[in-house]
Amino acid sequence: MWFVCCMNTGRAMTAADPERLEVRIPMDDGVSLAATVYTPDAAKGPQPCVLEALPYRKDDITSSYRPEYTRLRDEFSYAVCRLDLRGTGSSGGDATDEYPAREQRDLAEVIGWIAEQGWCDGNVGMYGTSYSGFNSLQMACENPPQLKAIIAIYATDDRYTDDVHYRGGALRFIDLVDYCHYMTPMNALPPVPAVWGDGWRDEWKRRLETVEPWLFRWLSERYDGPYWRHGSVRPEYARIECPVMIVAGWADGYRNNSFRTVEALRKAGVPHRLLAGPWAHAATDTSLPGPRIDLVPEMVAWWDRWLRGRDNGVDSRPEGASGTAAVTCFVRSSTRPEPDLDVSRGDWIREEWPSPRVAVESRELEPRGPYATRPDVGVDAWIDCAGHLPYGQSLDQRFDDAASMTWDWPADESVLIGHPVARLRVSADAPVAYCSVKLCDVFPDGTSALVTRGSLDLTHRDSHAAPQPLIPDEEYEVEVVLDACAYRFEAGQLMRLSLSGADWPNTEAPPGPVRLMVHGGSLELPRWRGPSPYSPPVFGARDQTSEGNIDGIAWRVERDVLRRLTTCVVDHGSTYDIPHAGSATEHYSGRVSVQHRSFEQRAHAETTFTVRWPDATVTTHAVMNLVTSGDAYDVEISLVAREQGVLVGDRHWSRRFPRGLSRSAPD
Repeated sequence: MWFVCCMNTGRAMTAADPERLEVRIPMDDGVSLAATVYTPDAAKGPQPCVLEALPYRKDDITSSYRPEYTRLRDEFSYAVCRLDLRGTGSSGGDATDEYPAREQRDLAEVIGWIAEQGWCDGNVGMYGTSYSGFNSLQMACENPPQLKAIIAIYATDDRYTDDVHYRGGALRFIDLVDYCHYMTPMNALPPVPAVWGDGWRDEWKRRLETVEPWLFRWLSERYDGPYWRHGSVRPEYARIECPVMIVAGWADGYRNNSFRTVEALRKAGVPHRLLAGPWAHAATDTSLPGPRIDLVPEMVAWWDRWLRGRDNGVDSRPEGASGTAAVTCFVRSSTRPEPDLDVSRGDWIREEWPSPRVAVESRELEPRGPYATRPDVGVDAWIDCAGHLPYGQSLDQRFDDAASMTWDWPADESVLIGHPVARLRVSADAPVAYCSVKLCDVFPDGTSALVTRGSLDLTHRDSHAAPQPLIPDEEYEVEVVLDACAYRFEAGQLMRLSLSGADWPNTEAPPGPVRLMVHGGSLELPRWRGPSPYSPPVFGARDQTSEGNIDGIAWRVERDVLRRLTTCVVDHGSTYDIPHAGSATEHYSGRVSVQHRSFEQRAHAETTFTVRWPDATVTTHAVMNLVTSGDAYDVEISLVAREQGVLVGDRHWSRRFPRGLSRSAPD
């Protein structure tokens, strides 16, 4: 039966590796998708299977994920299916965009296929980090009958407000030189010869002829609407019926898929769990910052409950409690900022959500201004999705604070859990203005640590789908929701709210010079008054190492005084071994700049992927240049592919996209 099962997929199991299968899964339109299946010992019989589906090439670029799959198989007897999504890695078809409707149809077919295999007992789970966390949530909304539970790690419930594209209606600028660019050369790499077989070069040439930068679609969808609602859970959480576990990190960009999603799932009666730590967009056992934990046993407990039906207490209601302690949360406490902070101070708690121990407290905001926007305010907060260096953590905020309007209060050892909200009465002297709000923890010596932030393109004050220009000098009431946080201010600290007209390069600066006036308002704080009635969590043995090596990594902020130009620069890369007797090299460089007088902004990115196999060495190299000055984004992208140094194909694109509402006229 095992041999027949594999033969039906198009590739037989080999005696040398009986527990790892290379398979091709046929779709209803004739395209086949490549997958690697890690199967437990056949003597144990069919087992549940967990699926991870990514566009990041299972056999080279993300082949380092394998130890987790083998651990799930060998230590916990789960089958694991690792899938190259359509048009990526060694799968057929075209990679037209992230999360297209065809992808959800493919995944439903893959889940059905897995459930029918002899090594699977019919129970399928999905999981993954970032992209594969997104599509796990998307498939939970689709509800294929074989999908019994999911785990979404560092994923979002809203593609417009909480992904790498837009924030508060403003374009995320530093992301232009990272994911938004590198997917072009990655999607242009060929299938793996050892997996695809004969004809891999023909498929490569076809890809090079058809590949299109995903960035163009994202820039053309400037406002919220059907495009962004597709693939977003919010606001229709009721579509989800299977149990959902969410893993979030307070230094990660997807932290808002935490309290609001858990609250909606609890309201709908869907089993759920939130595990929120101090982590960046990196594995929980190596992340900067820690404390770090071993996530695998936490995932396995979830799978055991919902895929194996074991009553292990992950969804239990503790005696005497008023609700289910579905939230395991690290509450950070006052820690001096570092770009590569190793460990954050704080404590773990367990809590239900919404919590009866959280009540909103308000702080009055006295009038401030007029304030002239400085377009490079934000460089010390760099990016709101820390990850692997050079995308590190926020620095001392006192310099950005000095270039902002600020309000200070005694912190009173407050503990905040949830989303702070700034309610403002503001005006501006231009049709387009941005508002950046940061909540900081100020030490007695003046050091200012970022707690949480929020931002808003003020033309989006009423709607992300139908923004309206500002009438100069007219007063508006606006709401800026800050990111989810769990934070304890220690004794003697000050709480500071800083407000500026830019959060660059995290997001683009406004299209031109603008002055803001704050006429008053309030800061609403979700103050938690513990202790929790639930016992704190206990984690198993964990790796206390981190990925903090800075060799070969550049992260610089440059100021050209005479040209009134601020520039941020990154450069990094690595070489590593990959399956099929090969190696791979990645190299990324990027540069973003803003001119202080004209507010012109530029982004330049270069990415190179080189993959070496015994019979071929292939390279894709892409360059992007984007310029925005006022009303439009002008983008040029070039792509070159080579084998053994010989040109295989090259493409060039030049596009202009309206920036949306501008300082000169509305759309």
